[in-house]
Amino acid sequence: MTIDLLITNANVFNTFLKTFELKNVAIQDGKFFYLSPVSEMDFDFLEQLDAKGKAMIPGLIDIHLHIESSMIPPSIFSKVGLTHGVTTIVADSHEIANVFGIKGIQAFLAEETEMDIFYAIPSSVPSTTSKLETTGGTIGIEEVRELLADPRVIALGEAMNFKGITSEPDSLIRQILRETQTLKPFLPLEGHIPRVSGIDLAKFMFTGITADHTHQTPESIYEKISSGMFIELQKKSLTKENLALIAKYNFYEYLAIITDDIMADDLLEGHLNANVKLAIECGMPVEQAIYTSTYTPARRMGFQDRGAIASGFIADFILLDDVKSLDISAVYKAGKLVHTKGEPIGYPEIKPQFPENFYHSLHCKKTTLEDFKIPVNSTSDAVLCNVIRIQETSTFTEHVQREIPIKDGYLDWETSGLALLMVMERYGKNGNIAYALVENAISKKGAIATTWAHDHHNLMVMGTAAEDMMLAQHQLLEMEGGYVVIQDKQVSGSCPLPIGGILSDKPIQELGRQLKEVRQGMVALGYKNANEIMSFSTLSLPVSPNIKITDVGMMDVRTQELIPLMEG
Repeated sequence: MTIDLLITNANVFNTFLKTFELKNVAIQDGKFFYLSPVSEMDFDFLEQLDAKGKAMIPGLIDIHLHIESSMIPPSIFSKVGLTHGVTTIVADSHEIANVFGIKGIQAFLAEETEMDIFYAIPSSVPSTTSKLETTGGTIGIEEVRELLADPRVIALGEAMNFKGITSEPDSLIRQILRETQTLKPFLPLEGHIPRVSGIDLAKFMFTGITADHTHQTPESIYEKISSGMFIELQKKSLTKENLALIAKYNFYEYLAIITDDIMADDLLEGHLNANVKLAIECGMPVEQAIYTSTYTPARRMGFQDRGAIASGFIADFILLDDVKSLDISAVYKAGKLVHTKGEPIGYPEIKPQFPENFYHSLHCKKTTLEDFKIPVNSTSDAVLCNVIRIQETSTFTEHVQREIPIKDGYLDWETSGLALLMVMERYGKNGNIAYALVENAISKKGAIATTWAHDHHNLMVMGTAAEDMMLAQHQLLEMEGGYVVIQDKQVSGSCPLPIGGILSDKPIQELGRQLKEVRQGMVALGYKNANEIMSFSTLSLPVSPNIKITDVGMMDVRTQELIPLMEG
């Protein structure tokens, strides 16, 4: 028998024993054919590779991520991910769906990629309801039925509307859950369940939701896994405390390492491989880190053909120069070499192409200085305002109240020590404009504006000076969306995202440089957070605790009750 590729002297990871074994590996028709001790295999071959004792592990599998968080389309993402050893992903593309509805998802499905990209149906478009946030598109029952007919759709994406799930039996999300269970009863149902426990956790699970990917603590991991829930660990949950709890109870079978969101500049340095490396650094045994980034995610999503180096499985694998540091020597997809150490990240042979209207999706007015003047109907010198306080270590926020001075009948926010936040409906549907005041935001004179505003992606601008806010909004409209930072009336950072206001078709290296410039501009204004961009972009996410803003107004995330800017 003549095989396609014979790899000799490889230190192969045995998934089922969680050990490394010196083997020869025969690959035929893009699949692993046979593994044997190095002294026994005798095949004719078309190609041979001496691994020289390098470690050989399965290709990494990321079962929960949003491609749009990297601000690039699937075809470009495929090139980048393969460089980092990621050979299969399950993408929840609710960002492009919020902008363009099912047409956005169809555009993603139409892209050709070397990486295997499967999809989870965006279950929360919008993340709450159309009365609480305006989106460019929606995903309802008919769209769910259409997407379920595509074999690349293998899960229901994160269900996140807390109120709709826990207390509204006829809400759209509950209808979607029931319809999915009827049509595809064995489809994995993913959840967004932050800071939820006890009876509320039971209410999520009662609807069929069996996984959570949000920020975890040792207590939440123990409660959720011991209750029967699968945990997906993103970067901020990979802590020594969490991993010690997992080791204590040997919870490895019930979790997977994932990414969720990675920005373009960080993506240049690593993807799921970076989180696997972090897990090892925080105390997870190497073998378990590999296991929970290959085999357990494959099982969670029902893959029968990947996640291990075994006969009949797709020949997706990585050769490592060093296991503990996950130092990648080469990456193979279906038995073909796709990346070698030292090679630059590639770009698709054919530039991504989307419908023309995807490049012209901002339909809101140019602001004037009058738009940043907030009238106050009071004879007092000050007014009590509800304020969003940003945390420095997460995307969570707090609801506080502050006395703000009144000047000439207007809120004197520019001298308050707070920043003004404006959200403008950008789809040409209703012209909504909402305002909030933000604490722990920026301390210097300037503004930040973006259309990459989770999840509705309306236009959002925050600043400490009205003129800078106006300039930022104008600049954003001119470049058809993205991120812009203004300091003292000058652009200090700019990252155009002209595809739906959330994506770029530029090479990742160029996009990464632009995004780093934006980060630096935000830091120069005094913005303090472990991830400045995600912190700002999720101020508009009304399912992330505790108080957020949409184009309709500020709201309490748990109760979904609107909160007025001013009291009285």
